[in-house]
Amino acid sequence: MKGILDNELGRVSIDPEVIAQYAGSTAIECFGIVGMAAVSMKDGLVKLLRGDSLTRGIKVDIDEDNKITIDFHVIVSYGVSINTVSDNLIQNIKYKVSEFTGLEIKKINIFVEGVRVID
Repeated sequence: MKGILDNELGRVSIDPEVIAQYAGSTAIECFGIVGMAAVSMKDGLVKLLRGDSLTRGIKVDIDEDNKITIDFHVIVSYGVSINTVSDNLIQNIKYKVSEFTGLEIKKINIFVEGVRVID
């Protein structure tokens, strides 16, 4: 479902893919996040996603009340506190995505799929 904003000049429709792209770009700027992860259900492998395929690690749902739920599948840096990284990611995404879209964030779910050492 698309996000809908109505104003005196008309209607704005926001595709979930646009929100996922923005959220992915915002997430990789957060401290401790190495990148998004794609999980292969067939063999259980986790793959680090780069650049243009960031949205494969993010699922955006918009409900009938125009509230956004975002699922992130991330890979974190070795040696950082997952709790701290998650809190930082949630706060950044909640603020930036709601400012970007004008829609309310209902829930942000973070799935840590792996840990990587950063060179």
